[in-house]
Amino acid sequence: MKNWKTVAALPNTPLEQAIGVLDKGGLGIVLVTDSDDTLLGTMTDGDVRRALLRHQTMVTPVSEIMCSTPQVAELHWSREKRLSIMESNRILQLPVVDASRRVVGIETLHDMLDHKRLENPVFLMAGGFGKRLFPLTQRCPKPMLKVGGKPILELILQSFVDAGFHRFYISTHYLPEVIREHFGDGSRWNVSIQYVHEDEPLGTGGALGLLPHDEIEMPIFLMNGDLLTRVDYRSLLDFHERHEGSATLCVREYESQIPYGVIQSDGHRITHIVEKPVQHYFINAGIYMLSPELVRRVAPGERIDMPTLLEREIDAGRAVNMFPVHEYWLDIGRMDDFQRAQQEVLNP
Repeated sequence: MKNWKTVAALPNTPLEQAIGVLDKGGLGIVLVTDSDDTLLGTMTDGDVRRALLRHQTMVTPVSEIMCSTPQVAELHWSREKRLSIMESNRILQLPVVDASRRVVGIETLHDMLDHKRLENPVFLMAGGFGKRLFPLTQRCPKPMLKVGGKPILELILQSFVDAGFHRFYISTHYLPEVIREHFGDGSRWNVSIQYVHEDEPLGTGGALGLLPHDEIEMPIFLMNGDLLTRVDYRSLLDFHERHEGSATLCVREYESQIPYGVIQSDGHRITHIVEKPVQHYFINAGIYMLSPELVRRVAPGERIDMPTLLEREIDAGRAVNMFPVHEYWLDIGRMDDFQRAQQEVLNP
């Protein structure tokens, strides 16, 4: 998704200034929002032409010119659904909003149809046992459990293929032959797949040491093989390259409510009583972008988990950035997550 802030305007913005935003933004649209980023309407070239035909002056507020009922996409919508809405309504831009109608991004038809192949490698971690999903995983690796008729790992692979990536590595440990027999060399998807096998589990970051380091010359995606998400991989790549960090960690906002009134005090004197407060945290979403230099710092055979590896980078003074994931995301770790995934894949 594009950075929508470059094409935003407040409702009292004069038409002349809004036209400047339209011209400079280069997306063919202005998003009219309030101070809380809530979408109020949109303005396109067509709206400007109609305003001029009505002899509106250049000081007319954009709120009197905008379309107040624009087509929008919701965060959890799939790429296919967004593209279908754009094509059926013959529109070139589609604002993306959250449940409160706050703008979080903007899709353009040009970007949606741009299938330029990207050379960044993608490393999918598929070696886990999936013990919490036993007995489903008794004879099947967790990433190969089917959701909507396809293995989870295939859904992940396809999402990267759709975004333009074609260089894949897959790590294996438990029942590796099941994964290799299904994916082969990747030719069925017109991509290349290489495998690295962990004879003994090396942790969530240790498999990086088994990669052919001389082939990793660009930032690499690392993703757990049991996730379903619609994160925009190109936006993640752009963010990582703009911020020039050693690593970028995708995070998800998580909230936890304390089911009691919490007492704040100064000695024996109560200062506040907060009823059932909600705490907000960012949690690890299991998706990373890593610099080639970081990958080469993991020695072959080294056992290390990703949090420890990133802490090591931070302690060494290297930048580790975070990329909030607002799109659909589901970690299939437990049986109820697996059942939930079956329902949600049918209703994207």
